[in-house]
Amino acid sequence: MPLSHLLLALAVVAVWGTNFVVIKGALADLPPLLLATLRFTFSALPWLLWVRRPAVAWRYLVAYGTLMGGQFGLLFFSMRHDITPGLASLVIQSQVFITLVLVALWQHEKLLRLQLAGLTLATLGMVTISWQSIVHGDASVTPWGLALVLVAALCWALANLVSRAIGRIDMLGFIVWSSMFAVPPVLALSLLVEGPQAILQALPRAGWATWSAVAWQVAGNTLFGFGAWGWLMARHPAATVTPMALLVPVFGMGASALLLAEPLPLWKLAAASMVMGGLGLSVFSARQVRSLAFMTSKSYPAIWRP
Repeated sequence: MPLSHLLLALAVVAVWGTNFVVIKGALADLPPLLLATLRFTFSALPWLLWVRRPAVAWRYLVAYGTLMGGQFGLLFFSMRHDITPGLASLVIQSQVFITLVLVALWQHEKLLRLQLAGLTLATLGMVTISWQSIVHGDASVTPWGLALVLVAALCWALANLVSRAIGRIDMLGFIVWSSMFAVPPVLALSLLVEGPQAILQALPRAGWATWSAVAWQVAGNTLFGFGAWGWLMARHPAATVTPMALLVPVFGMGASALLLAEPLPLWKLAAASMVMGGLGLSVFSARQVRSLAFMTSKSYPAIWRP
């Protein structure tokens, strides 16, 4: 990978990681489900006028948009009071292991030994976080907050299965067009849970910093992040690009500690090490399988084609 492409990948994961701090700032003025509604509304409009709809069935756009709406709605809801941004950036990565388990159960793909080891190690990390939240009542996370983020990770994992069923497509177009299907369910939940009165009071109260955070959800996290990531994935083997995503919790926890003074006690660092170690084992095992397929095939597998 050329240095310029490597720097672009680092920029994407830095945006995705530090975005958890930006989310926390926006939640000071906006109810979480309303924030999620605005994120998806402006991720779809006005970009639908210029970005071509990807050549996929509508059911995939509906399913993906609904699931991603659930992911961010639950994530934002938990981050308001029940989990710190740094810890949220770590726990949400459990979507990797949930995806592996769902693929093994539904599509009958066997989990490799390294993947099982990674899953076990990451589970120990999650148990450590659970122990601190339930037994010790640590202020970094509540049991409710942990549960919400894990369900959000499940929504992300299910969305991954939708992407897997589609194959390689224009990811930016897919994100833009699927975003409009995230709006109705998240808006309905906002009206039901937060209420019209809270929405009407929050919108005029939001200042330029809050609206800048909303804009960053669209321009930085969604359009730049997913667009640049898709561009890199189209030009390099997935096994080269994907491991860079392991740095998202590093940026997330680092930014939260630096900008929000989130404490990093020994238990949190230990949990992060176990989860990140489990992620590393899973990515390494997947990379080994792809390398073997590449070396034993007479032609390049589809995932390796530019």
